[in-house]
Amino acid sequence: MIPMTTDRLLLRLPDDDDLAPFTAMNADPEVMRYIGDGSVLPPDPDRTAAWIARARREWQASGHGLLSVVVRETGLTAGWVTLTVPAFLPEILPAVEIGWRLGRAYWGNGYATEAAGRLLRFGFAECDLDRIVSIRHVDNQRSRRVMDKLGLRFAFETVVPGHGRPVAVHEITRAAHEEPSPHPRLP
Repeated sequence: MIPMTTDRLLLRLPDDDDLAPFTAMNADPEVMRYIGDGSVLPPDPDRTAAWIARARREWQASGHGLLSVVVRETGLTAGWVTLTVPAFLPEILPAVEIGWRLGRAYWGNGYATEAAGRLLRFGFAECDLDRIVSIRHVDNQRSRRVMDKLGLRFAFETVVPGHGRPVAVHEITRAAHEEPSPHPRLP
């Protein structure tokens, strides 16, 4: 199933072409505002390369994980989308989380919804998951809108033990994902 495509995007395993865009995303204060403790990471291609290698190993071990989001028209990496275990929030485990991060230049184009919609379908159809969660900082309204479009529904608020920031947990079940939706089905 990898790579996966949508009308406008290619979702593929991360590779060396992603080093510069991923490093830049992690160093952008606006991109990192709601991620983890909100800290901006100093640009470090070696750390990014190690992270990419871990992401590739996760696919081999679990059959899901992080994929680079590439705009098909330009061939440029816009960011990433992932299906992964949210170990940072032990109270919801066992669970698989869908998440995304895009470079600021790619915000507002519907790419997060399009990429996550495709990966969500993969999670239910190919990974045989019964429930998928998504976690956002309580103030992150952009991610909330993506979650709403994907059919994920608010479940509860909690605090991440590692840094004490408040998050909202959203979720969708396989049955809810298969129900007819007032929104057109995403690719």
